[in-house]
Amino acid sequence: MAEHLILWWQVHGRRDPLQKPWMFLACGAWPEADQQLDPYGIWIAEVMLQQTQLAVALPYWTHWMATFPTVEALASASLDEVRLQWQGLGYYARARRLHEAASMLVGRPWPRDLEGWMALPGIGRTTAGSILSSAFNEPLPILDGNVKRVLARLTAHPRPPARDDALFWSWSEALLDPVRPRDMNQALMDLGATLCTPRSPSCERCPWRLRCAAYASGDPRPWPVTDAAKPLPFQVIGVGVVLNAAGEVLIDQRLEEGLLGGMWEFPGGKQEEGETINTCIVRELQEELGIAVTVGDELITVDHAYSHKKLRFVVHLCDWVSGEPQPLASQQVRWVLPEDLVNYAFPAANARIIEALLGRLDSSAHP
Repeated sequence: MAEHLILWWQVHGRRDPLQKPWMFLACGAWPEADQQLDPYGIWIAEVMLQQTQLAVALPYWTHWMATFPTVEALASASLDEVRLQWQGLGYYARARRLHEAASMLVGRPWPRDLEGWMALPGIGRTTAGSILSSAFNEPLPILDGNVKRVLARLTAHPRPPARDDALFWSWSEALLDPVRPRDMNQALMDLGATLCTPRSPSCERCPWRLRCAAYASGDPRPWPVTDAAKPLPFQVIGVGVVLNAAGEVLIDQRLEEGLLGGMWEFPGGKQEEGETINTCIVRELQEELGIAVTVGDELITVDHAYSHKKLRFVVHLCDWVSGEPQPLASQQVRWVLPEDLVNYAFPAANARIIEALLGRLDSSAHP
């Protein structure tokens, strides 16, 4: 089975340096079994790909490598600079952990075992195995979402893969080619990403279809088996875009915790039961920043879904009345000119707020 997959991958796999530049030698050739690659670019790519599809991550990786071409450059950059390069990729803790890990790696040789990589922030077994097999052709298995889906369908496994983690790891390891583990892992990932897709698998082109229990069932889509999804909680967030007499807008930086730790945002908070949005915004800005505002027109409403909840941001323009803004629930607060907001790293939902603000200000200036 491994041989059949490798033969398929050599013809149909994602072996284009424009798709996976980190997997190629400087001359543009795919590495042979005895050739090594620079782990730095592979590490950055693997972390970006933890929660992101290749097509989305690739331009971020290209720009990142131009901005921080070495681990030394990454370690010497400020965390704000790093976050700005990550803006839009989501799961922002990944950027913070990359920066922290870079500081730990400077002046040291690259780790050559799982333990060395997994000791770094944000690196689990799959990411560590993928870095080591990709850079050094080490015979280590991987088990990302694509590989889990392939293995679950191959065996028509009756339980969610997360419940049988050790079993799936043993299957992935059993498939490894001892001479070409780099190629085998890439082939497994490419099979899941390009043919054995979640909703529309291309079984007729799969090199393993005659060995696949899910294909034999007539419809592979029910695999992997999943637990019943719980409904996501829904919250309404009142947001105040506060302007002062100088035309500056007030932003605050989140504490260094959670998925959005360290990101900048417009202040606000959850609407309480029976509370109007205007009252919510006034209360939240008093509690979080110690300021009094008057709430004006609605600027925009933005719906945004995270993996664990759905939020509706109801955003109003506000005028600052009194009180020196204080970071009572954040790292710091800052008055900035609206045109300078581009220099701060905001979560994705805020991009539409900024766009609406700049549009409103532009139309006001040029009626």
